[in-house]
Amino acid sequence: QVQLVESGGGLVQAGGSLRLSCAASRSIVNAYAMGWYRQAPGKQRDLVARISSSTNYADSVKGRFTISRDNSKNTVYLQMNSLKPDDTAVYYCNTADQRRGAIFDWGQGTQVTVSS
Repeated sequence: QVQLVESGGGLVQAGGSLRLSCAASRSIVNAYAMGWYRQAPGKQRDLVARISSSTNYADSVKGRFTISRDNSKNTVYLQMNSLKPDDTAVYYCNTADQRRGAIFDWGQGTQVTVSS
């Protein structure tokens, strides 16, 4: 079983930055396409950034968020700049497989709150 542990969230003012980390308990980061998802209160969980041989972003975060990974540390990162109140959500990482999507059990996520 794979455990995913997200960290790095917090409270930040609009326009600020945060860097999220996701540590995997096994070497999956270079074996699968990985993604960052977010879920705002009362909304579904959406994929916002994906990394495989290339990177892809939701339109709402394009140009502001950057996904990266360190295979040696089994860790995926999400650099978030120019944060907006609409970015407030719990952020999770998981695989972002084209056919199966998120494969492993979800971690606890990390809360990001952006104040106006």
